[in-house]
Amino acid sequence: MNTVLITGCSSGYGLETARYFHAQGWNVIATMRTPREGILPPSARMHVLPLDVTRPESIADALEMAGPIDVLVNNAGIGVVGAFEATPMAHIRKVFETNTFGVMAVCQAAIPMFRARKSGVIVNVTSSVTLAPMPLAAAYTASKQAIEGFTGSLAHELAYFGVRAKLVEPGYAPTTRFSQNTEVRLEDLIPESYAGFAEPILEGFATPALVTKEQDVAEAIWRAAGDLTGQLRFPAGLDAVALAAA
Repeated sequence: MNTVLITGCSSGYGLETARYFHAQGWNVIATMRTPREGILPPSARMHVLPLDVTRPESIADALEMAGPIDVLVNNAGIGVVGAFEATPMAHIRKVFETNTFGVMAVCQAAIPMFRARKSGVIVNVTSSVTLAPMPLAAAYTASKQAIEGFTGSLAHELAYFGVRAKLVEPGYAPTTRFSQNTEVRLEDLIPESYAGFAEPILEGFATPALVTKEQDVAEAIWRAAGDLTGQLRFPAGLDAVALAAA
């Protein structure tokens, strides 16, 4: 029976992906910074572990407790919306610590296990902003673009050992708690000088023409994990698929 370890399972894409893999009969290691009770189905195949991707000791402990895994899904991420000019560097660094360096750290810790077994899959979750950068998300976009390049290069390195690396690019999901972990208020990042520019954009965020559902992402991660064709990128959601086609 295959085992998947997923980061960022307390809500959103990670939570739905944990449920999806479990429904397919997999063993699931659902990780999150602070484990929450009752959000995942009780089962001998569902295990919840603490994992903070910004802390090396937390990563090491989680991988040791998880044991052998077949698929690693790097889903944990945070965002920040606002004018770049008004975004404190402390918040930008926080976004990169989770979205970029956290993903790299988990990969680096897991790769020796995959390499020794000459099998395994790494699925890194980025965003459709890597397909079409959006305004008021410069730091977030940069953090996800870095993982796009990183994963492309990693796929070449690991193929030699029979290990695959994939990208899943979700579209816009209004239900995700995009910037809750940055501890910064949106109004603090939209200076008066940007108000006229930002207002219609924020209205568009509130009423998007196309949205990505959490199950869209879970299904794309599932397809990426099982893909043997060499395909690197898997857009998830109608809006992301449309952007990729364009």
